[in-house]
Amino acid sequence: MSTPKNIVIIGATSAVAQETAKLFAAKNHNLFLVARNADKLAMVQADLKVRGQGQVYTDTFDHKDYTQHQTLVGKIKNQLTTIDFVLVAHGSLPDQAVCEKDFSAALEVMEINFLSVISFLTGFANVLDVQGSGTIGAISSVAGDRGRKSNYIYGSAKGALSVFLEGLRNRLYSKGVNVLVIKPGFIDSPMTAHFKKGALWASPQKIAKGIVCSYERQCGIVYLPCFWKPIMCIIKAIPDFIFKRLSL
Repeated sequence: MSTPKNIVIIGATSAVAQETAKLFAAKNHNLFLVARNADKLAMVQADLKVRGQGQVYTDTFDHKDYTQHQTLVGKIKNQLTTIDFVLVAHGSLPDQAVCEKDFSAALEVMEINFLSVISFLTGFANVLDVQGSGTIGAISSVAGDRGRKSNYIYGSAKGALSVFLEGLRNRLYSKGVNVLVIKPGFIDSPMTAHFKKGALWASPQKIAKGIVCSYERQCGIVYLPCFWKPIMCIIKAIPDFIFKRLSL
């Protein structure tokens, strides 16, 4: 039996995060779960405790309280001693039309999907830098690969996150720390319940399997499902004089 790993998941109540945690629990890894909703987090914890033999710790956070984030990072480090994998999985999918008309709504998107994420990533990066091992991962999106009128506010946050993660990987590579950029496409989850689904949509379970596999294989950038990589290569290759005329 392999040695149990210590896994940290920020945003642990999202559909993808829950499915990812289930897979790690089944491998008897120890989990430290962090989320904004304490009641839902308690339900997730209770479910995971019966799925494996590892420990399941929990705590809550306010996505705008950056000082609290750094305190929480220290608490997690003290509890687990060694951290093998940190997954930052929290975020929100905004109403593009509202964000276009109201800067405060656009700012909220940036705070949830970018600023609060890099707050945690910075704290854990410093811990793993000293530790000299481990993996840091965060869920970005294919939406960040190219700005499209249908979701460029959300895409801007995810694009900035992807660039941050790539720079972080460059910084930490020589220290023995891997940085994983996770770029899912359309996910059939409660957050997208109002969308019409099609062939390109994937279940949270499928995305979770891809995340665990990517962590275990020490990947750098992964598109989930994998067919999104050639799709986005094509989209990025479209010349601007054509792209700006498309309704995407």
